Amino acid sequence: MCISIGCNNQKKETLSATEILIEETPDEPIDVLTDEELLDLVQKQTFQYFWEGGEANSGMARERIHLDNEYPSNDLNNVTTGGTGFGLMAILVGVERGFITRSQAFERFKKIVAFLEKAERFHGAWSHWINGETGKVKPFSEKDDGGDLVETAFLIQGLLTVSEYFKDGSVEEKELVNNINTLWEEVEWDWYTQNGKNVLYWHWSPKYQWEMNFPVGGYNECLIMYILAASSPTHPIDKEVYEQGWAKNGAISNGTVYYGLDTELDHYEHNEDAVGPLFWAHYSYLGLNPNGLKDQYGDYWKLNQNHAKIHYLYSLDNPKNYEGYGENNWGLTSSYSMSGYKGHRPGKDLGVISPTAALSSFPYTPKESMHFLRHLYEKQDTLIGKYGPYDAFSLEHNWYLPRYLSIDQGPITVMIENYRTQLIWNLFMKNEDVLRGLQKLGFTHVP
Repeated sequence: MCISIGCNNQKKETLSATEILIEETPDEPIDVLTDEELLDLVQKQTFQYFWEGGEANSGMARERIHLDNEYPSNDLNNVTTGGTGFGLMAILVGVERGFITRSQAFERFKKIVAFLEKAERFHGAWSHWINGETGKVKPFSEKDDGGDLVETAFLIQGLLTVSEYFKDGSVEEKELVNNINTLWEEVEWDWYTQNGKNVLYWHWSPKYQWEMNFPVGGYNECLIMYILAASSPTHPIDKEVYEQGWAKNGAISNGTVYYGLDTELDHYEHNEDAVGPLFWAHYSYLGLNPNGLKDQYGDYWKLNQNHAKIHYLYSLDNPKNYEGYGENNWGLTSSYSMSGYKGHRPGKDLGVISPTAALSSFPYTPKESMHFLRHLYEKQDTLIGKYGPYDAFSLEHNWYLPRYLSIDQGPITVMIENYRTQLIWNLFMKNEDVLRGLQKLGFTHVP
């Protein structure tokens, strides 16, 4: 089996609409991997993004890694909060899969936690981007130069999973757990209600205050933020913040039917013919187990499974007649594209397939995801590099870039493991604070 760890044409254009030939591997005898071997391979490759590719000083995940020499030198130490949360869980998978030892992972976790203790925080929340050498904020945009509560939630999800893994370990491991718990307890979730409003706000800046003005409500990738905010033992939100802010006084339940499947919750207000990008079914559910999870608004397994199936059926239908769409190539999410970073979804589609969409959906669509994985590795192996599948490609435009994003590689490792063993789900769902928070918000969980 031929699986390249780079491509012959390393001198790529940046993000312009440049044609780069994508060739299928000729039909010739190959060493076919079993399903288990293929899953091992893609997990090991994507895990290496966080292990080998981690920033040297902080141990945290880099926002992006480019293999085409187009990565500015001043961005090499740019680490990401949410991507690191995903990476923490990916490293635990690496331990259980035998890619590294428990002690190696422990040393990396100690480095990351020590860095986070000293990094700039804003009422307990970290910024989206951090300088991995100094711990200072690297602005994500002009006014996004302070606390990012959503990215902080993704990071805390990973940290709490690590604490569950080590909580019954050695004295030194228990010290790490205590340090993680301190970080968790210092996040002032209730402060991000902007003086007691019944909604959580995404950003706050010491310079611009609340000028970003992004109240988070209506279904998207941010469910885990509300659950952690309700679960906090020190700075919790009230149930009304969840009901009025996130659930919009029940309007979140106004789902629609797409390709004969119920979206369960309202993905886009006032737009019946739309469904969200697939990362919505992944980011909050790396630790939070949707299997058997319900509240007054919806069934979260049905929500996510139907979400993935709708994307699959959309590619089979292929209403825009894009080349290559079908059972071999499906799944739309936010990723690179010919014209920069875009949010791809049914109804807003440029002909770009993002491998993380189908591969991180393994728990929901195992047969369809395996079909995609096998075709990608056996027939389109020029789209595979040292850290697994490249971030995105388009057969329609003969386009791809040898580049990776942490928030796309991490869910592949973790969600495949949740499909195989439920490792990360089992760890996170043991956290007593989280269980109390779920109960407080009216969730039931019967796997």
